[in-house]
Amino acid sequence: MLSQSLSEAVSRLRRSDGRTVEWVTAPGYVDYEDAVAEMEARVAAIVRGEAPERVWLLEHPPLYTAGVSSRDADLLDPGRFPVHRTGRGGQFTYHGPGQRVAYVMLDLDARGRDVRAFVRGLEQWIIAALAEFGVRAEVRDGRVGVWVERKGPGWSREDKIAAIGVKVRRWTSFHGVSLNVEPNLDHFGGIVPCGIAAHGVTSLLDLGVPATMDDADAALRASFETIFGPTSLERS
Repeated sequence: MLSQSLSEAVSRLRRSDGRTVEWVTAPGYVDYEDAVAEMEARVAAIVRGEAPERVWLLEHPPLYTAGVSSRDADLLDPGRFPVHRTGRGGQFTYHGPGQRVAYVMLDLDARGRDVRAFVRGLEQWIIAALAEFGVRAEVRDGRVGVWVERKGPGWSREDKIAAIGVKVRRWTSFHGVSLNVEPNLDHFGGIVPCGIAAHGVTSLLDLGVPATMDDADAALRASFETIFGPTSLERS
């Protein structure tokens, strides 16, 4: 539940000038270092006022990324997949096929200059998208990302379905979110995801929702527009 002040800040994440955000989907798998280079170039252009904002949807080949708060002890299987040290916030995460990564490059100078509200907006974006599939997701104090409560006869637990890790430079955001649509969940076993060992990970498929990546993209776009404003489809 957002406080009134934070709720008001999140409501200001829409641009007052009505400019659209480019919505781009990359075909195939995108190399991680190439993606970072592309983000760096786009952020620099946004800062200079030479390019519009962009949400870039893609999939990576299997890999681990280490955020600025990562601990070496949380890398349980260093030789399993390539490990990329990155400047985003957060700890270790996995990216791979079946996971929708959305890199979010927005001009926060035009969206309220409130990084905390921006992160809350990202959380609400994912929660609203998951609601389109009948999945109730939530955030938890002290735990980054989006979580699903699961119950059965005599047991209950909370699993992570989406990760969030962002960086802001000169009031322009990059990196973003990752939503587990149908990845191989065993691949998360090489790390302690986001430094949290007491909880697991899940996906739409694992929850019994046979959504395609196109289904997930449509839900993500619709919920993004309710929080951040209009988008325009662009070629990758």
